[in-house]
Amino acid sequence: MDDAAVAEGLTFVEGEPGAFLRPYVTHLSAYTERHAEPVPRRQPPFAGIVMIFGFGAPLALSGPRGGRRLASFAGGLHDTYVDTTTAGTAEGVQVNLTPLGARRLLGVPMRELTNRVVSLEEVLGPWATTTVERLAQASGRTARLALLDEALSERINEAPVTDRRVGWAWDRLVATRGAVSVASMAAELGWSHRHLVSRFHDQVGLAPKAAARVLRFEHATGRLRSGMSLADTAAACGYYDQAHMNRDFKAMAGVTPRELAAPRAPG
Repeated sequence: MDDAAVAEGLTFVEGEPGAFLRPYVTHLSAYTERHAEPVPRRQPPFAGIVMIFGFGAPLALSGPRGGRRLASFAGGLHDTYVDTTTAGTAEGVQVNLTPLGARRLLGVPMRELTNRVVSLEEVLGPWATTTVERLAQASGRTARLALLDEALSERINEAPVTDRRVGWAWDRLVATRGAVSVASMAAELGWSHRHLVSRFHDQVGLAPKAAARVLRFEHATGRLRSGMSLADTAAACGYYDQAHMNRDFKAMAGVTPRELAAPRAPG
C-alpha cells in the first residue's frame, strides 16, 4: 500500500529519482486529485521544467499565449505566472526537470517552450501516449514512480548529451542564485555575450539574464516564506530596493511579495 500524503483533495507519494536521473530530475511525485468544485491556482515561475504524465480530468491552463485543457503536458521555463483550474478526478505523475535535462529528454530547442505549455504528444510523440497508458495501468502510485523512473532513464540515456559548457554556466547561475554576471561567465567560457545568449536559448529556454531573474525571484520567495522581512530580503537577493522587488513580483507572480508569502487559508 502506498505511504501517501494528503493535502486539500490531493493524495500523493514522492519518489527519489534513481542515480542516473539525479542530474536531470529534481522532483518526482505520483498523485490523485479529487475536487467536487473547480479549484483555481496561480503557479509562479520556477527554475525548472514541469512535465505531467496524467490521465483523468484535464487541467485548465491559461498564460501569456492563451489557454488549453490538458491532462498530460510539459511547460518550458517561464518568467511569469500560469493560472490553472482543477476539477473532477485526475491522476498521474509529476516530474520536475532541470532545463538541460528537459533539453536532452525532449530533443527540441528549449526556446520553443519558453512561456508555453504544450501537450506531451507534441514534444514526445507516441512515446508519451504509450507511457501514459502504462502508468494508468500500473498498480498504485509507488509502482507508477518506479515505472516512470525506468522509462525516463532509458529515453535520456539514448539521447545526445547537452552542451557541458552551458551546463557549467547554468550551474553557476543556480549556485549564485542568479548573482553572477553574464559577462564574467562569457569571459570564462571564451564566448561572446551573443553566443552565450544563443546557446542558453537553445539549451535552457531563457537568456542568462532572464534566467537569473527567475532564480532571484525563487530565492526571495523562499526567504519571505521562512519569515524574513521585506527589506532584508530585497537587500540579500540583490534588488535595488523594495520597490524593485515589488515590480518583479507583480510581473512574475501577479501579486506583491507580501501577498505571495502570506499563508494560504485552508480549504
